[in-house]
Amino acid sequence: MTVERDGRRPRAGRLPVSAVSSWPVWGMPRRVLAPVLLVELTALLLTVAPGVAGVLPRPTDLRTLAIVGLLGLAHTEVAVRVERQRRRVTEALHVDLTSVWTFAAALLLPPTLAALLAVVLQVHIWRRAWYPRVPLFRQLFSIATVVLACLAAGGVARSFAPGAFGQPPIGLAELESIGLALLTYAVVNSALVAGAILLSAPQQDVAGAIGGWDENLLEIATLCLGALTAIGLTISPYLTGFVLPALLLLHRAVLVRHLQEAADTDVKTGLLNAAAWHGRAEDEIRRAGERDGPGAVLVIDLDHFKRINDRHGHVAGDAVLAAVADALRSEIREHDLVGRFGGEEFVVLLAGSPDDTETAFFLVAERIRRRIRELSIEFTTADGVHGISGLSVSIGGAVHPLDGHDVRTLLHVADTALYAAKRAGRDTVHIGLQLPDQRARPGTMAPPAGEH
Repeated sequence: MTVERDGRRPRAGRLPVSAVSSWPVWGMPRRVLAPVLLVELTALLLTVAPGVAGVLPRPTDLRTLAIVGLLGLAHTEVAVRVERQRRRVTEALHVDLTSVWTFAAALLLPPTLAALLAVVLQVHIWRRAWYPRVPLFRQLFSIATVVLACLAAGGVARSFAPGAFGQPPIGLAELESIGLALLTYAVVNSALVAGAILLSAPQQDVAGAIGGWDENLLEIATLCLGALTAIGLTISPYLTGFVLPALLLLHRAVLVRHLQEAADTDVKTGLLNAAAWHGRAEDEIRRAGERDGPGAVLVIDLDHFKRINDRHGHVAGDAVLAAVADALRSEIREHDLVGRFGGEEFVVLLAGSPDDTETAFFLVAERIRRRIRELSIEFTTADGVHGISGLSVSIGGAVHPLDGHDVRTLLHVADTALYAAKRAGRDTVHIGLQLPDQRARPGTMAPPAGEH
């Protein structure tokens, strides 16, 4: 039994101050916490305001709420195993596909009922599929973004088609309003999520916060199904039954894509693994004839990496690998390929352009070498916080011209150049020149004057 300081028992339902202060949400940086709380408070006020004003729902609205809500709950229950697997294999931007039902509700229901449905469905899928991987305070923000997206989309739809959307026939004005509402929903939801990610991230990555084409197209496809659901409900409630099979198939297709991405990704660094890099590199080199310049393959090996593992343990080794991977990502272009070949070895395919030369590729390799040399890495063990600096890498490269080359041949040339860099004292770059007839030229490229 717990008592307060004055000896009295705490009253039922009263939460100790210490329990509130220990909530994980307070651990968020202030620059993130204030906007997050503002978004949640705004969603709450806009949801309850119509109820305070005494706006009562119509019986037809309650009937629509019941149909869409039951379908949404049924969809979650049927797809719960797939959704759990998706959460296990990816922590990236996550489209949960409940947008089918929340967007349909935004088009058909008054704001308060649409927001209420969004809250119920989001809480249900979180409790059934995402807990405890997604903390409650993060889910509350997600709920707020969905509520605001619903309210904004519903407002746009009613503004451009002020008539009763829930009554057939659906004309051109209604279809235009649906399209504008769909864009509004997607933009509001994505902007709020991206803003929170950018505020909380130490480095600004707008493209990463917005998400890739696949995730955004999936959201648009889900909203389109929501529009079809709303249109179907205006004609006959039974038509909505045809949405579920398509939605479940889409759910499984998304899971397959996530599993493929997980299979292609190195767990410790987030880079492509050896098999995935090799396959994509072959495709890129096969298409090299479509470009007007040569490309290059770089093999990058951390010098004396075993000493780090022996001295500091594998936790330190993993931290070093992750830091080197981040450095490589920051030093290459978006259309280049970087992967981990296992152990302490990385590989990069540099796509060519008309102005690229062997010297240009050498300078890229030198920039990578210097960037890794400047790294300062902190890691935590049972003994406290430790740091590692002064890393070095040896880099071997192979330049390939336009007429197409085998990836294995290029890797062989780059690997030979890497061993030449090792023999030269490590912490250096050697480029093996690849001739058009695919025979490796003996020797390596010398550094340009003043560069090395």
